[in-house]
Amino acid sequence: MLAVGVLGVSLTSLFVHSFVSGASYEWANGRPFPPTARASAIFSVCLLFLGASVFQYIYRVSEGPRSLFLAKRTFAKTSSSLSTLMALLFTFQALLLFAGSNTVDYHPIDMLIYNAKAQHEAWIKQASASRTLNQATEEYRRRYNRHPPPGFDEWYNFATSRSSLIIDDYDAIYDDLVRFWALSPSELRLETWKTISNPWNEISGISIRGGKADISPNVKPTHRWMLDGVVSLISQFAQWLPDMDLAFNLNDECRVAVPFDHAEETRKVGEGAGNLAVGKENQWSKDRASGWQPIPEEPFSETCFEDHSFSKTFWQYGSVGCPSRSKARQYRIWNTRQICTTCALPHSLGQFVQNWTLAADICHQPDMAELHGLYLSPAAFKTAHELVPVFSQSKAHGFNDILYPSAWNYMDKVKYEPSDDHPDRPFAEKENTLFWRGATSEGVSAEGTWKGMTRQRLVHLVNNLTETETVPILLPSMSQEGKYEYQTISGKDVRSLLRIDVGVVDKIARCGLRDCPDQEAEFGLLKPSDFQDHWRYRYLFDLDGAGFSGRFLPFLQSRSLPFKAALFRDWSDSRLTAWLHFVPQDLRLHGVHSTLAYFAGVNGKVDGKDVIMPAHEKEGAMIAETGREWAGKMLRKEDMEVYFFRLLLEWGRLTDDRRDEIGFQM
Repeated sequence: MLAVGVLGVSLTSLFVHSFVSGASYEWANGRPFPPTARASAIFSVCLLFLGASVFQYIYRVSEGPRSLFLAKRTFAKTSSSLSTLMALLFTFQALLLFAGSNTVDYHPIDMLIYNAKAQHEAWIKQASASRTLNQATEEYRRRYNRHPPPGFDEWYNFATSRSSLIIDDYDAIYDDLVRFWALSPSELRLETWKTISNPWNEISGISIRGGKADISPNVKPTHRWMLDGVVSLISQFAQWLPDMDLAFNLNDECRVAVPFDHAEETRKVGEGAGNLAVGKENQWSKDRASGWQPIPEEPFSETCFEDHSFSKTFWQYGSVGCPSRSKARQYRIWNTRQICTTCALPHSLGQFVQNWTLAADICHQPDMAELHGLYLSPAAFKTAHELVPVFSQSKAHGFNDILYPSAWNYMDKVKYEPSDDHPDRPFAEKENTLFWRGATSEGVSAEGTWKGMTRQRLVHLVNNLTETETVPILLPSMSQEGKYEYQTISGKDVRSLLRIDVGVVDKIARCGLRDCPDQEAEFGLLKPSDFQDHWRYRYLFDLDGAGFSGRFLPFLQSRSLPFKAALFRDWSDSRLTAWLHFVPQDLRLHGVHSTLAYFAGVNGKVDGKDVIMPAHEKEGAMIAETGREWAGKMLRKEDMEVYFFRLLLEWGRLTDDRRDEIGFQM
């Protein structure tokens, strides 16, 4: 009797759990995306409730009068409560299913473009409010609660002479450096010396002495070009810099991942370091050079960096910068075959990225552990949990590297250079195609990890969908005129509706064992093409590699429209507005087809029915041209110099023994 009673309550509890899970899912996903087969879902819920009710009836009748009496005495109250709860949950879930819809009254991209314009206007207004040195000085004090560093007047003259539109908003520099106020100047100088002095770290130095920048003697020859570019950049303003040393990351991957609690402690110290009440002296300390030790001829052997190349890094380094109660710290996503829609929800509007800044925050996205080469198997990953001052070209969320304008773009390693053979025609005259060519350089794969890497997933999504695989695309509703509906399209139909040309070139890179031939069989290989061929196409896809993409700036400078999916952020990120200067894409890539359908249009058949969606060519041309014009005003080499000059004035103050006494005052 007891066993049967336990079985009854257990099965009833199982039914209740099923209803709770279903209702929770509908509550979290009761939006047009992801699309739900609502008739089937309602039928399933009703069937589940009917089965639970029949079980309750059979269970009670089969027990007989005496057994039923004993069961009631022991379990009846519990069973009755669970049955009532089950009925309420059934009603609640059914209402959610009936209220839900796969249709929307307007296309989300229309609203995203509208909001982007307003957001950009508000940003530029506050970023460029100052018109005089006095105004810029006062605005600096208001923003950062401290006086500007010595030499701020020279920086202001330098910035205005180069027609810089941004005078006030350098919050990115503040955010990168604020934690280093928790270290004393002597500690910062020592950590810089130790980092540079050990060649194993793959970090090299640049020394500034007497207004001249020079490369430290132990630089790797393969990376000499990078430091040559940095020296060229610094030389434009080195005469106004104090003597100091800088440690530059030679790898693409970021290097410093301070755990969240310690990072917050140091941030609080930095935020409280300003003192506006004390008068400041507008000059650096004398004999600063003596505070920096020379790089030894014999390599220094100690290091705080650990080598985790070719291994998974998300849990040990990627998510440590997140709060302990965040999803990235508490949950693991085991089902990697389906998109974690709840992970994308905080930064999305349906399939589309609504908040580009929040999209970079991995703390609500535990599935990122399996969706990028940096976390799956990076090629070069020597990283520290200690707060070490390292200058890097880009970084992922939660890392504490100091960002600077990359020599890759400053030295024109990849350049926008149209010609008669490769003209950049007006947007309307280009091929109505989304184009990408690249290498499998995001990470190293030896055990199938390539299947999670962004570049490989894009090529599979476009070229290798099977007949049984489907893609949800937002298209005009077939049943409600004037509305849009997420429709599940077969892989075959997707290829006929949209023109996408993506492929891996030359050879499979960064692979081992079976992963090399497996990828070659999966993707095939295309011959390398001239970079200037890109300008033939209206839509250009930009993807991360092992670090930031050096191709994004030339894409912006062109008359084509860049689609961008990125884990990494660089120095210019805060200056660009998604949906106004470029088209953002989630790293899950689930919105690529719907986004292209909006801009390129659709005219074809789905399940034998005609589907027509007019192209939003005007909107695409507007974003392409706005991004092009903005890059010509905000991402010039002069803007890189202005940014780096201000960054190094701040670094100079941080490493000055009298940093609490010095500063610029009118």
